[in-house]
Amino acid sequence: MGNTEKVQQIYESFGRGDVPAILEHLADTVEWEYGVISTDVPWLQKRRGRGEVPKFFESLAEFEMQKFEPKTFLENGNVVAVLLDVEFTVKATGIRVVEEDEVHIWYFDAEGKVSRFAHKVDTYQQWAAYKGEGFEKSQTSG
Repeated sequence: MGNTEKVQQIYESFGRGDVPAILEHLADTVEWEYGVISTDVPWLQKRRGRGEVPKFFESLAEFEMQKFEPKTFLENGNVVAVLLDVEFTVKATGIRVVEEDEVHIWYFDAEGKVSRFAHKVDTYQQWAAYKGEGFEKSQTSG
């Protein structure tokens, strides 16, 4: 099975809410949200190791997902990049986040496990929705 197919399986498991099936694809030392992230948004926190990743999925309870649509899968060697359309509403603020062509980057190790993962998103938009700041009323749901 190729890495693109593994990522597609991960997204299918995500759609079912099957976190254990997702964790099976991760290396023990996975870097979740690698790179520079400077935000206190719970779902955009760096996590290290397979045992920390469930905290990411727990943090998703803070919003209601309206759309999660992986559209394009690009694979080169041990890397898969995915373009997705994502829409969700932060429960505490009622503010909707719309991400067109959000990017997910998946790195695989020699054993075929995910060794690094990151969301490449509009961090300001997500932070502002989480904090309830910086948005006009037209951007809120309802």
